Amino acid sequence: MRDVSKPQLVVYAAAAIAIALIGARYLRDEGGGASAAASSGSRSPAPHGVSVRAASDALVVVHVAGEVRRPGVYRLRASDRVQDAVKLAGGATRRANLDGLNLAAKLEDGRQVVVPRRGGAGGGSAAAGGSAGAGAAAAGAPAAGPSAPVNLNTATAEQLDTLDGVGPTTAQKIIAYRQQHGGFGSVSELDRIPGIGAKRMASLRDQVTV
Repeated sequence: MRDVSKPQLVVYAAAAIAIALIGARYLRDEGGGASAAASSGSRSPAPHGVSVRAASDALVVVHVAGEVRRPGVYRLRASDRVQDAVKLAGGATRRANLDGLNLAAKLEDGRQVVVPRRGGAGGGSAAAGGSAGAGAAAAGAPAAGPSAPVNLNTATAEQLDTLDGVGPTTAQKIIAYRQQHGGFGSVSELDRIPGIGAKRMASLRDQVTV
């Protein structure tokens, strides 16, 4: 074997050191890139344009009528109560009978909240448009039944008692129902009152309104 001179050994050693340094640097760069990729991969990108509405922020639409300052249709949160609907409608008037309304009842989408009026026949809430039958009875004139529809949401127990087949007990059940549900949304809801069957419901349809 041919002897290697000293200058050649120096060149070989320098080349080996350079190769080792280049390899070490390459491995370090590769390791850093992998760590960065792993780090970025562990993060989930935040969704863009996604809006999440809490259940309590859902909206309901109700019609507030009767003795309020600004009757109308209002949008409220599903967690609101009848009291909040009345407040949004400007609050009750001085003629309002808030005792005839359950202010703590939950709001239901598409329902009507009717604030009844103080006074009227029997010292309670007067029906919308008046009740001719109740007025005649108050005047001492005989009346077999109301000649004008009785408003289920504002009528007093005495006015409801003038309806065919509705006695004092059923009248109180009707009042309790409207207080619990914030009023009747339609005449058809009368069939939810215990004691009012299909036959009685048919006879009452033309005698009541909401």
